Amino acid sequence: MRIEFKKNWDIPVLIQVLHTISAFANDFLNLNGGYIIIGIEERNGLPVLPPEGIEKHNIDEIQKQIRGQCRRLDPEYQPLISPEIYEGKQILIIWVPGGDVRPYQAPKKIDGKERAYYVRLGSQTVEAKGNILTELMQMTARIPFDDRRNTSASIDIIAPTLVRHFLANIKSRLVERGTNISDKDLYRSLRLCERINDHEVLKNIALLFFLHEPEQFFPYSRIEIVQFIDDAGGDLIGEQYFNGPLDFQIKQALNHLKTFCFTKIRKIKNQAEHEKIVTYPFDAIEEALINAIYHKSYEVNEPVKVYIYPGRMEIISYPGPVPGIMGKHFRPPFSIPPVQNRNRRIGEFLKDLKMAEGRGTGIPKILRSMSQNASPKPVFDFDDGRTYFRVILYKHLDWIINS
Repeated sequence: MRIEFKKNWDIPVLIQVLHTISAFANDFLNLNGGYIIIGIEERNGLPVLPPEGIEKHNIDEIQKQIRGQCRRLDPEYQPLISPEIYEGKQILIIWVPGGDVRPYQAPKKIDGKERAYYVRLGSQTVEAKGNILTELMQMTARIPFDDRRNTSASIDIIAPTLVRHFLANIKSRLVERGTNISDKDLYRSLRLCERINDHEVLKNIALLFFLHEPEQFFPYSRIEIVQFIDDAGGDLIGEQYFNGPLDFQIKQALNHLKTFCFTKIRKIKNQAEHEKIVTYPFDAIEEALINAIYHKSYEVNEPVKVYIYPGRMEIISYPGPVPGIMGKHFRPPFSIPPVQNRNRRIGEFLKDLKMAEGRGTGIPKILRSMSQNASPKPVFDFDDGRTYFRVILYKHLDWIINS
């Protein structure tokens, strides 16, 4: 769980908060950290409302204590702290994004010298030991590509209109009427840039979402859709390329793919009802394409490819799944383990846009959509070298037999 609640504030809570800050900063599963909310009780993983609040405490003193203890982290890490009023009560929200120089070590006790590494496992902050500690140490400086700084790009290269359009789409208060925030302050709020010495440096996520032509920096960061005359994949009927910011190319490509989702009504024998069947369930196409964009590597100069044959559609991304995912996970009961995400920030933005859920629901959703349409079961495959990942969606048999 990415949110931890604390009912009140005292010294034992302070050391718990410090351990959780270091755990979120270590971002063991690449979920982009998490939040700590002080002033709200937690019961069975859920907040207890109305909030308790922390009026009897000095909010400035609490922030000072937190920042002071965070200087004891090794390396030092400072979260983003925001006092807020919720349901008439004073609370404190601590936002802890995944750190750039993990792993982080924290003191075990408030006045002790002994240190330990902490991670989040489910809803708990635990000390990293054994294999978990080994894996955490191997993650040193392994920042996901989309969250890395790109020193070759000037902050002025991204389009502020695209940033504001994105914020409007997710209904952010930052662009509400009457709000006057500079472009650069918006970039900082979205963590699109980072200050190095005396200037701001963009992160790769900014170039992927808020540049009209991301291929300037990431060759072949596009979607290619190719339609073939026959299953041999020889002669083409047509091909289309979809470029631009990731969310734009997803929408445009999906609009094009929707034209392949033909519908027919079939009468059910001895029943008054009719059955609607489609060539391909659009939900399955949408999920497979968004997953391809979400999970591909933008360090690999290959586009996301959609190949359309007379009887099937193949959606291919490069490379294959991250370590920890194996072929057996794509066979019944289709249980995908909670491995590290390749692109935590892309996933975060797609979730904000309601394009992705990021909770391992993609494969079950594809299976469910195909089953509800009585389509053949989809195929998920990748090679031993994990150089690609492919989803094959088969056309409904009625459309093949009667075409």
